[in-house]
Amino acid sequence: MDLFSFDEPYLQRLRDRDHATERHFVAYFNKLLLIKLRSRLRSDQEIEDIRQETFVRVLRAVRTEGTIRQPERLGAFVNSICNNVLQEYFRSSQRTDQFDEDAPEPADPSPDVDGMLVTLQAIDQVRRILAELPERDRRLLRAIFMEEKDKDDVCREMGVNREYLRVLLHRAKQTFRVSFAKSDAGNWSLEQ
Repeated sequence: MDLFSFDEPYLQRLRDRDHATERHFVAYFNKLLLIKLRSRLRSDQEIEDIRQETFVRVLRAVRTEGTIRQPERLGAFVNSICNNVLQEYFRSSQRTDQFDEDAPEPADPSPDVDGMLVTLQAIDQVRRILAELPERDRRLLRAIFMEEKDKDDVCREMGVNREYLRVLLHRAKQTFRVSFAKSDAGNWSLEQ
């Protein structure tokens, strides 16, 4: 595997949610995280949960201005976040789950390429639908669901109160649902 040199423009493209950069980021670190997690976890589901949580935390940090000061150390940052997520997982599972010592070793899980392709298709479909929505609906859905902004902050930005924000959000979600139902989202397959 070739090592990639991260720089400030790459980091800025991630902050700006550049689709190609996000895809590269996920594909690049997906392989590395899989190698790391396979040696430490027992099930495919645990591996996927830790990978997803790692990506969520890293992308949230990347999009918080000033969190990453040295872009060339992005790989080390991802590794550290993964270690933290793993430690949290082990701490919580030690309190609840005990593995049977006589249990057979799990089979070596292979990467779920089909699942990753379906996930990427879903991301593309959501982006297309959002792009077709009215500007206010698009801004509102992004702020609440993608950027996870506080609703009070969104109210201030949009100049509405919490009660009217609830109405706007309901309408925006309904518009999204209708657009989603009209799209080919229900017919995703790897043959497309």
